[in-house]
Amino acid sequence: MKIYDISQEVFSCAVYPGDPKPERQVLSAMEAGAVYNLTAFSMCAHNGTHIDAPFHFLGDGKTVEEMELSIFVGNCFVARQDGNVSGGDAKEILQKAGGAERILLAGNATVTAEAADVFAESGIKLLGNEGQSVGPEDAPMQVHLILLGRGIALLEGVVLKNVPERHYFLSAAPLKLAGADGAPCRAYLIEKEP
Repeated sequence: MKIYDISQEVFSCAVYPGDPKPERQVLSAMEAGAVYNLTAFSMCAHNGTHIDAPFHFLGDGKTVEEMELSIFVGNCFVARQDGNVSGGDAKEILQKAGGAERILLAGNATVTAEAADVFAESGIKLLGNEGQSVGPEDAPMQVHLILLGRGIALLEGVVLKNVPERHYFLSAAPLKLAGADGAPCRAYLIEKEP
């Protein structure tokens, strides 16, 4: 069994423009004579590898702890894609995915509103990509509204550079942050037997 860790390291992770960077604080250190090591940290819920809950763009949308864990765990298809994902591209990806309810886009892919409509109509549970935003970084709202409005969770900031295009088992459960619009997660893929 092969496991691909597709998460960014938190303290060196990518940060959406304008968001605060994660910060690590050493509260206790054995090398300074303490009995134990102890770390505190602060970060934005959307730093590094994270999920977006509908509440991120919808005032009455579900928050992180209200989302079913089954959304983030299960069969997944990784598709290689660069550039703007068109509606036609989205249809091809869904066809290759063969009914997988979770799709991750490997490469420098940006989901367009046209593609978001196709994915939203397909009934998938989760859509992810390597960027810090699944939609255009300079205008992410429309794509987020389309996908989150249909209850599709977004998994952003995954690392898929060395992951071949194929089917996997995904685990990307977010931290249970009550009332939050997003949460970091430790995402990984398990290679399914042929």
